[in-house]
Amino acid sequence: MTLPTVLPLLVWVLPFAAFVLLAVVAPLRRAGPRAGLLSIGAMGVAFMAALVVWVEDFRGEATWSWIPSDGGPIATVGVLVDPVSNAMLVLVTLVSLLVQVYSLAYLGDEPPASLGRYYTYQSLFAVSMLGLVLSPGFLQMFVFWELVGLCSYLLIGYWYERPAAARAAVKAFWITKLGDVGFVIGIVLLWSATGTFDFGELFAKAQEHALAIDRLGTIMFLIYLGAVGKSAQFPLHVWLPDAMEGPTPVSALIHAATMVTAGVFMVTRAEPLFALVPEVLTLIGWVGAFTALLAATMACVESDIKRVLAYSTVSQLGYMMAAAGAGAADAGFLHLLTHGLFKALLFLAAGAVIHTVGTNDIFRMGGLFRAMPQTALVFIVGTLALAGVPPLAGFFSKEAVLSGVWEAQLTGPFLMLALTALLTAFYMFRVVFVAFFGRAFGAGHPHEAPWLMRGPLWLLAALTVAVGIRLAMGGEHEAPAWLVSLSLALAFAGFALAWAMYQRGVVDPATFASALAPLDFLARRRYGIDALYGGLYRGLVLGFARLIGWIDRYLVDGVLNVLSALTLRGGDGLRRIQNGRPQDYVYGVAFGVLLLIVWAQLWR
Repeated sequence: MTLPTVLPLLVWVLPFAAFVLLAVVAPLRRAGPRAGLLSIGAMGVAFMAALVVWVEDFRGEATWSWIPSDGGPIATVGVLVDPVSNAMLVLVTLVSLLVQVYSLAYLGDEPPASLGRYYTYQSLFAVSMLGLVLSPGFLQMFVFWELVGLCSYLLIGYWYERPAAARAAVKAFWITKLGDVGFVIGIVLLWSATGTFDFGELFAKAQEHALAIDRLGTIMFLIYLGAVGKSAQFPLHVWLPDAMEGPTPVSALIHAATMVTAGVFMVTRAEPLFALVPEVLTLIGWVGAFTALLAATMACVESDIKRVLAYSTVSQLGYMMAAAGAGAADAGFLHLLTHGLFKALLFLAAGAVIHTVGTNDIFRMGGLFRAMPQTALVFIVGTLALAGVPPLAGFFSKEAVLSGVWEAQLTGPFLMLALTALLTAFYMFRVVFVAFFGRAFGAGHPHEAPWLMRGPLWLLAALTVAVGIRLAMGGEHEAPAWLVSLSLALAFAGFALAWAMYQRGVVDPATFASALAPLDFLARRRYGIDALYGGLYRGLVLGFARLIGWIDRYLVDGVLNVLSALTLRGGDGLRRIQNGRPQDYVYGVAFGVLLLIVWAQLWR
C-alpha cells in the first residue's frame, strides 16, 4: 500500500476505532460528554487527513480478496481513491465533525448514557458513509449502503420513547428498503452477466464497448431504484420529512452529508454504466425534475421549519438527479457538495432557533432577528445560497445543473426546475420573513445559542461564501448569460412574492391560497401519497401479517398442540402398566419374547 491509499484508509479507520471503543467499553460510553469528546477527536483527525487527501489530489486503489473461489476472487474489499471520493471524504468528515461539536451543547441535557449512545451511533454512521464512499465495487458499496440505512434508523429513532420518532424511524427503514431490493437484484444480475462487482473492471469494459449484455437497461434501472429510496426521489420520498422527528443535528447530518447523498453519489460513481442506457438516464432526469417541483410545492405550505428544510432537501436532490439524467453528473455532484454546506448551515441554524424558542412552528416565532442576530444572519446566508443568489456557492452549482439539463434538450425537466427555482426562493424567504422579521408571538425566551452551537454555524456560513467566490474565480461552470438572467429573475420573483405576502402584507396569504385552492388542498395533504402508503401498509402488509399470525397460531401451533396432547394421553395410558409388581414384568418380557419368536417364524 502507498500513501495515497493509506491516508484515506486512516480517514475510515479512525471513526471505526471510536465506534468500537464506545460500543465495547461500557463505562466510557456511559460517561456522556467524554464519549462525545472521543468521537469528536477521532473525527477531527479524520477530517485533517481527508483534507490532505483532497489538497494533494491522491489517487489510487488498494483491494484484497474478499470472497475467494477457484477461478479467482468473486469480490474484493478495499479503497478507491479519486477526485469524487476525495471530495466526499472532506464533506462527510467536515459535516460530521461540526454536527458532533454542535451536539455537545444541543443535547447537553440528555442523560450521560443516552448521550454516549448517540455518539456511538454517530461514529458508526460516519464509518458507514466513508466505507460507501471508498468502495471499489458494488458489493462493498451495498454492505455500507445497508449500514447507512441502519444508522439512520437508529438516529431518527434516537428518542424512541416518543411514538412519532419510533414510527418515523420504521417508516424510513421500510421505504428505503423498497428501493434497496431493486438495488441488490440489479447488482447480482450485473455480476452474473459480467462476473465482477469491481468498478474498475466494469468501467473499463464500458469504455471498450465490451459491456453489450442483455437487459442492461433493466439492470441499471434496478440499481437506480436504490438511489430512488436513499435519495428520496418520487415516489419513495415520503420518509424524509418524517425523519425530522430525530434530533436536529441528526437531520443536518442525514440531509447534508450522509444518508440522502448516498444515492446521488452512487449514480455519479456509476455514470459510465448509466451512460450506456440513455433511456434510463432520461427517466432519471424526468423523475428528478418532477421530484424537485413536487417537493417545492409542499414546502410552500409547511409551517414546521424543519419540514420546510426537509422538503427543500428532497427538491434539491431532484436537481442533482436531473443533472445526472441529463448526462451532467459532474454538475449534479458539484451541487451535492455545495448543498451539503449550506443545508447543514440551515438545519443547524434552525436547531439553534428551536433550542431557544421551544417550537418548530414558524408562525409561533417572529421578531427573532433582534433576539438572535447572529443566528439570523447565518440563516439568511444559507437561504441566499439555497435560492441561488451570487456569489454564494449554491448559485454556481444550480446554474451548472440548469445548464446541463438545457444542453441535453430536456425541455420539460428544465421548465420544472426553473419553476422550482422560483418556489425555492419563495418558501425560504417566507421562513425568513415570518420567523426573523415577523411580529413576535412570544414562544419561549429567544436568545443566542452557546458558542459550541454558533461556532459551526459561522464556519459553515464562511465556507458557503468562500466556495462561491472560489467557483466564481475558477469559471469552470459558467452558464449562458440568458440562463443566469433568467435564474436571477426567478429568484428575485420568489423573494418579492414572499416579501409582499409575509413582510408588507400587500398580498393576503389566505386570498392567494384560495386562488390556488385545489393545489393548496393537495399540497397540504402531501398529494395523498402518504395516505396511499398508509392504506397499503395497513391493508396489505398488516393484513398479510395477520394472515401469517393466524396460520402460525391455529395451523402450526394447532398441529403441534394436537401432537403433544396425543403424546400426553399415550403416556398416561402406558403409565398404568407400571404397577411395581415384578412378576407382571416377567410375564410381559416372556410375552414379548414369544411375539418375537412367532414374528421370526412367519418371516422365515
